[in-house]
Amino acid sequence: MNSPARLIVAITGASGFVYGHRLLQLLQPTGIEVHLVVSRAAQITMACETQLHLSDVTALAARVHKNEDIGACVASGSYRTLGMVVAPCSMKTLAEIAHGTGGTLVARAADVMLKERRRLVLLARETPLTLTHIRNMLAVTEMGAIVAPTVPAFYARPRNLDEMVDHSLGRVLDLFDIDVGAVRRWTGPASGRSFDEAKPEVQHQP
Repeated sequence: MNSPARLIVAITGASGFVYGHRLLQLLQPTGIEVHLVVSRAAQITMACETQLHLSDVTALAARVHKNEDIGACVASGSYRTLGMVVAPCSMKTLAEIAHGTGGTLVARAADVMLKERRRLVLLARETPLTLTHIRNMLAVTEMGAIVAPTVPAFYARPRNLDEMVDHSLGRVLDLFDIDVGAVRRWTGPASGRSFDEAKPEVQHQP
């Protein structure tokens, strides 16, 4: 019996709560079973950066797990998933993953992705970077994770912040072969235009 397509989404306490929230919105029409973990620090960031309530965010996931619940299904390699996205990924979370502490569900689930050789994408969010940050990024990359800093692609000529966020998240979902129509794809100057003008419009939910 085939398992449903599942993706773990973790939101941690770095600036950029919008990335995690918008990722959940983009995944809504895909039919993928989303398992969500929101850290306590992320909830503080949410209150600082948005007018959202936690219930607005958790309503977008099929299943929600507490970060303290290290016995949750996603903490086991026997629970099949497509992989995991940490959006955004704080430097504290990055350090926990790099050193395999497994003290929270986010860290444990990420460790599972690494040991099972599943896709783990970390939207690292910090600047400037210390040497420790860089070393931790190197460590997780050597273990098989993908570090995807939230760097905007200006070749797509984003008209506003929403389009910048969508393009970044669309490229993250590309890593899982999930196309939600959020990417304005480069076609090269030889084509007479630098990107695909025919990109479908992605609806932005409040």
